[in-house]
Amino acid sequence: MNIKVSNKVTWVGKLDYELRNFHGDQISTNYGSTYNSYLIQSDKNVLVDAVYTPFANEFIENLKKTIDLNKIDFIIINHSEPDHSGAINQLMEIIPNTPIYCTNSGAKALKGQYHKDWNFVIVKNGQKISIGEEEITFIEAPMMHWPDTMMFYLSGENILFSSDVFGQHFADAKMFDSLVNECDLFAETEKYYANIISPYNKKAAKKIDELIQMNLKIDVICPAHGVVWQKYIQNVLDLYKKWTNAELENQITIIYDSMYGNTKKIATAINEGIHRANKGIATVLHNISKSDSSNIITDVFRSKGIVVGSPAVNNGILNSVAGILEEIVNIDPTNTKAAVFGSYGWSPKPIDNISEKLKNAGYDVNLPVFKCLWAPDDARLEEARKFGEDIANSLL
Repeated sequence: MNIKVSNKVTWVGKLDYELRNFHGDQISTNYGSTYNSYLIQSDKNVLVDAVYTPFANEFIENLKKTIDLNKIDFIIINHSEPDHSGAINQLMEIIPNTPIYCTNSGAKALKGQYHKDWNFVIVKNGQKISIGEEEITFIEAPMMHWPDTMMFYLSGENILFSSDVFGQHFADAKMFDSLVNECDLFAETEKYYANIISPYNKKAAKKIDELIQMNLKIDVICPAHGVVWQKYIQNVLDLYKKWTNAELENQITIIYDSMYGNTKKIATAINEGIHRANKGIATVLHNISKSDSSNIITDVFRSKGIVVGSPAVNNGILNSVAGILEEIVNIDPTNTKAAVFGSYGWSPKPIDNISEKLKNAGYDVNLPVFKCLWAPDDARLEEARKFGEDIANSLL
């Protein structure tokens, strides 16, 4: 299936409706995803990215219906991750001398993954090349979200090919933002940013500012995953500006796991205390062992405050809490407050260690850790509610 994006640009990618997890099992993809590849046909014919390796044969056969492969003048790889470059390995067996335009890091990554020394052409930030009436301007965007990531702008068509930036895991044959469910689209765009881009938020902030300052006339954004942006370009630019500036929601996300229900009781009491102090604060409770981890990360990403709880287990904490904590400390903690709680039987040190890990990651942990020896009684649960009040008041 091919979809016309503009007079000279055609989508030649792959819709993957069945995909339900990405990056292994780390990120849920409830709406599937797309592997977006684009063909620019002007005086020069340019293929932009490819698709994931399992779909390489299908991709190449579809591409043959659109263009004689030998007439592809060069390939641009904006990002070397296998979901965008996998089919290149097979394509280059057919057109082995075709130049591949990428960053220096991109060439190293492609060599490292496919062990081929193809005809790499290294491009740099701001470099321009003509393909006829149109001109391509390369925009390096390292760590959005790999070191090799770049975007480029196609003048004449006024299209920004943005790689993973502005993407989302969202498969819909209608392929344009104006034709799909708006609420689902923006929810998946935020989830994608939270789980993919936010660990490099400060770098992303600089790049988004740079992109805005370039004052490009952007009529279309073609990301590497998800739908093509036409109608809501300014909306998604505004959202990225908000997210990179760490403008957080008036929300507290409580995450925990529990062995025998004691930590869960404390989490519930803390939530009650937060609302007793400030009914205007939204709260979300996630039992880590029962919630989707990428949804947890999305809630953590948007929240002014997070509260993390675990029982002590021997000399550590539950592995479910340890796992999500590893992801949480990679999110940009700017403007985010954190608090910690838990239950224990003989040593509270593992719970204290959660607090130290959050502090070391840059979260603002300004309250003492709430620790409960054995099971909480009514008096201790009331103290947990007061702890929740302190958490709410700390956000005011």
